[in-house]
Amino acid sequence: MINSFKNLFCFVIVILSFTSLIAQNANIKYVDTSVKIDGFFDELIWTNLPEYTNFYNYLPSDIGLADNQTSVKLFHNGEYLFISATYFDTTEKTKVSTLKRDTSIFLSDSFVMVIDTQNQEQNGYFFAVNSLGNQTDGLIGRVNGSYDLSFSWNTVWQSKAILNGKKKQYEIAIPLKSLNFNNTNTTFGIQFYVRDIKNNSWTIFKNVKRNYANLDLRFTEKFTIDKLPQKSNSKFTITPSVTTSFAEDVFKRSKTTSFKPSLDVQYNLTSSLKLDVTVNPDFSQIDVDQQVTNLTRFAINFPERRNFFLENADLFSNLGVDGVNPFYSRRIGANSDIKFGIKLSGNLSSKTRIGVLNVQTKKEGNNLPQNYGTLVAEHQLTKNFTSTAFVVNRQTTNNFSFINDYNRVVGTNLNFKSTNNKWIALINYAKSLNNDVDNKNNLYNLGVWYNKRGLEWNFSLKKVEENFLSDVGFTPRLYNFDAINNKIVREGYLQANTGFEYQKFYENSKNLNSVRYVNYKNNTYFNDDGSVNQVSHFLNSAVFFKDFSAVYYVLNYDEIDLKYGFDPLGNGNVINPRKYNFALLKVGYNSANNQDFRYNVNFQKGAYYNGNRISVGMYLNYQLLPFANIELSYNQDRINLHQLGKETFHLTRFTGELFFNNRLNWTTYLQYNNQRDNFNINTRLQWEYKPLSYVYLVVTDNLNKHLHRQNWGVAFKMNYRFDI
Repeated sequence: MINSFKNLFCFVIVILSFTSLIAQNANIKYVDTSVKIDGFFDELIWTNLPEYTNFYNYLPSDIGLADNQTSVKLFHNGEYLFISATYFDTTEKTKVSTLKRDTSIFLSDSFVMVIDTQNQEQNGYFFAVNSLGNQTDGLIGRVNGSYDLSFSWNTVWQSKAILNGKKKQYEIAIPLKSLNFNNTNTTFGIQFYVRDIKNNSWTIFKNVKRNYANLDLRFTEKFTIDKLPQKSNSKFTITPSVTTSFAEDVFKRSKTTSFKPSLDVQYNLTSSLKLDVTVNPDFSQIDVDQQVTNLTRFAINFPERRNFFLENADLFSNLGVDGVNPFYSRRIGANSDIKFGIKLSGNLSSKTRIGVLNVQTKKEGNNLPQNYGTLVAEHQLTKNFTSTAFVVNRQTTNNFSFINDYNRVVGTNLNFKSTNNKWIALINYAKSLNNDVDNKNNLYNLGVWYNKRGLEWNFSLKKVEENFLSDVGFTPRLYNFDAINNKIVREGYLQANTGFEYQKFYENSKNLNSVRYVNYKNNTYFNDDGSVNQVSHFLNSAVFFKDFSAVYYVLNYDEIDLKYGFDPLGNGNVINPRKYNFALLKVGYNSANNQDFRYNVNFQKGAYYNGNRISVGMYLNYQLLPFANIELSYNQDRINLHQLGKETFHLTRFTGELFFNNRLNWTTYLQYNNQRDNFNINTRLQWEYKPLSYVYLVVTDNLNKHLHRQNWGVAFKMNYRFDI
């Protein structure tokens, strides 16, 4: 018996050692050859490469190896990184949600690759191909206690997907010049995962539990890369574009016609350092922002989509914390056109990353020309600690000289991540420097996050002083609009946040996937004198079924010491300053997300300051893929403030997409928001006639709630991308 136990023990040790050896020897070979990207894998090289398989379950279960496995092979030839992937499905059928580039793969059969080329677990790249060959690429960046994904970044790469019986085959070639790597650091962090929307599953190569995001860069497999090139064969990417447009303002009885050429250039100084230049850029929003109903007292922000700001965007946008960000790129060019911009970003070494940005705007009307400059340096001190230092500057200019009208924010951040990946901490300090203000101008922040399977906890303490001015940033709560005196009052505050979530997973249940028993958050805001300004409680529970449909409730309870008059109805009748307590209960249901017809519904009822609020929400999506996709959302908020009046806010958005093929599509948005008295129609024909070379034809029309036209316009835009 003892000998049998010893033999078993030795066998286990050998297996574990062998498994560890495989993991340590994950490798991407250099082979001086190329392959045709056609999805068939019929070149000899594919038979001579090691296979990476044994994918794990991630969702709906995160226990054990996946039933439907995937096989991945990789190599590079100094110019391209080549990947072949085969997903062994149980059916010949497939399902996708879109044929438009850069759309989430959440609802499509897809293969995904995440690459952390610096192996710093700070930022990385996202490449995905759905089973009908549609590409999605993006950037992954660290944001406070998690990671964020932006689909706005693009590069030219090749891919092909084919349906080979029950096998879904993906073949990919990614230019190494598009990746920010350091040839002295030969280790990439790589993760693969596969989405099968038909059975609503996610499977993943490096085992990750569901309490972590599947794109979490802390859980990548470490691949050594043979013979990384010293420099890129291709140095330049040049994209000239031209936009011609006609616009009419009906109320002002004015018509304008414009013709605008522009130029964008990217130059690879090294394999890890890129220089971006834009001249007379056209930053027109081809895609419109999604409108929202805002019933809070503070402003909201929208994501950046403009290409110039996207490369290494997390360096610049991750300087602050939620609600206080010293750099918000959409401030630049908001009031006047940009003359030129220049940006240097990337890695100086495997542990040091820099970002330098300078943009000059024009004089338009009463808006004087401005120069915007930002310098960011990020350094990995140890495996657990990363530090960041930055300067953000806005200064008025006159020709080539600077005027003594400026705003600067300087600061430093320290990030901590534990070796066991359960703890994350963040310390921020920043100071605002202005030509006429030199006191009460600091930002302090401390945040801690804990994440264990089924249990999450966080706490943060943030102090924003009243003169922490950030002209290029986003600090909405610093500014209080006094509706009685029609003025903005700037006041500092102290904010304490805490959150706790407990969730249990039911792997063996036939019906239940998980139950979120409690998700509680508390935000408490203090005035400068130490008195409490607002306490907000958030309580949520939810039941998630095996098909990922869910039923849930949310209870919000607010205690507000309103210091300034507030006019949420926009009718001139102001809620007077005093203390208010009110609660709002929301219940909802989300349908399964792998059906052709999906829907979400919710209902809210409760108090709102000294009145009542009833809200309903609905989202419908019908997929006629691969030909069309239709979405409709509707939200209604009925506010009754009794003697101050009542109002019903309607927010409706219809999206219709027609897919002629992977390169040509027609999208129409209809948006109605009576809070902004706007009915917007935007229709866009988009043709990608060459990779990342586009032709757009856009018609937009804005009407008021009485359907009287306010303004309209038509624009034609064309660009062409040269890789030299």
